[in-house]
Amino acid sequence: MPGPRRDRPAVLLLLGALLAADLYFHLWPRARRELRRASPPGCPCPAPPAPRPPLPRAAPALRRLFAHPLYRAAPPGPAEPLLGAREALRYYRRKAARWNRRHKLYREGLNLSSPAAPLPLRPEAGWLQFQLGISSEGLYPRSSAAVTRLLRDMRDLPTVSADYSQDEKALLGACDCSQIVKPSGVHLKLVLRFQDFGKAMFKPMRQKREEETPEDFFYFVDFQRHNAEIAAFHLDRILDFRRVPPTVGRLINVTKEILEVTKNEVLQSVFFVSPASNVCFFAKCPYMCKTEYAVCGNPHLLEGSLSAFLPSLNLAPRLSIPNPWIRSYSFDGKEEWEVNPLYCNTVREMYPYSNSNRLLNIVDMAIFDFLTGNMDRHHYEMFTKFGDDGFLLHLDNARGFGRHSHDELSILAPLSQCCIIKRTTLLRLRLLAEPEYRLSEVMRESLLQDPLAPVLTEPHLLALDRRLQLVLEAVGKCIDTFGEATVVANDTAQPQSRAGPGA
Repeated sequence: MPGPRRDRPAVLLLLGALLAADLYFHLWPRARRELRRASPPGCPCPAPPAPRPPLPRAAPALRRLFAHPLYRAAPPGPAEPLLGAREALRYYRRKAARWNRRHKLYREGLNLSSPAAPLPLRPEAGWLQFQLGISSEGLYPRSSAAVTRLLRDMRDLPTVSADYSQDEKALLGACDCSQIVKPSGVHLKLVLRFQDFGKAMFKPMRQKREEETPEDFFYFVDFQRHNAEIAAFHLDRILDFRRVPPTVGRLINVTKEILEVTKNEVLQSVFFVSPASNVCFFAKCPYMCKTEYAVCGNPHLLEGSLSAFLPSLNLAPRLSIPNPWIRSYSFDGKEEWEVNPLYCNTVREMYPYSNSNRLLNIVDMAIFDFLTGNMDRHHYEMFTKFGDDGFLLHLDNARGFGRHSHDELSILAPLSQCCIIKRTTLLRLRLLAEPEYRLSEVMRESLLQDPLAPVLTEPHLLALDRRLQLVLEAVGKCIDTFGEATVVANDTAQPQSRAGPGA
């Protein structure tokens, strides 16, 4: 008969400890819950504290601004659409079918066995709805679901092709190094097409946000900044001009989303891997065909701006018109307006500035450019369908936001020399100078919606407030000199010839 085991006391101790733990952690808490349920209503046990109501929050500045009556006023008349929906759909269906045929032939030429799915043209696509929404009032309505969808699509959709822009193609192999003005090349931009058949202009990052343009740089050789394109779209919308195409920031994989989808052999040839193992590319142009002018990913990802394409010129012809206040694109030349303070009197006598809203729109554009610091507005464009009183397109804004520490007052020459401004423009500028609707605050909030936020540094945002005050001061001087009735024009009336400085 076996004797007692020596480890029996240890086993008993272990069982006792387990039983005690079970009583303490499981049975006793359950018993306490049952006792609470059975307690009478007058139990003095302290009740858990009630949740505090949330503190009232002020409405976001941007929402307050767009809810203001100035941003809800109805247009003076019915808006005329730029495009006919049926004609536009028919045109783009033909273009999509042609693109699909060419893409199929391209793949067959490369002996690619897997068939590529044809690109569909969907009437509900954001880019198409944006184009159909363009009217005589602006590029988009104040509240536009199509613009919201378009910005999301440009941010998220895969690319299916990449190519040089038309002005880049015009310069390939034909660059004149004796010319100071270089409309492209150093300012590389590409046309990207997306899965929904929409297109956008891609401008890569060339300058860090915190870098200022050196003061010794001439405006015509300055970098083009991708973040300036993004910020210009938001500022244009805040000013209620709605003349800048929708623009959004995006991190582009230059290998997968450009190199691997482009059919352009020249573009393919300018890709290389840098000593830091980053994928780079540059513009194929004799004076810029150097790797030190390249843009590089990190190692593949590169920031850039994407601006939506306007309708094809076959559907909506546009005019490109020299700016009467064009600058001298030379090192020592001066234009007449730079030396003649009475220059506006000459402009007022020229068609179409003598009998239309064109001069008022030029002043709008000058105010917009002054706020951004853009000195490079040598031409402006407008849709021919809307005639002489049509709005001006604020395109190519990448040379803005270069120097926050300097305010270039010469950009305001159309305002200071002509002393005329739209009443609605002046009212909105005054509103944006009020603390409740401060321009820097609504811009800061608006730019936070972009994927590349922060888009502008704080000094650039604060410079907007400072420059806005300078615009209002210029208007105030004009009113003191000529009177408000002469300076402030009714938007809906045909402005008559007004007295200007020295008239």
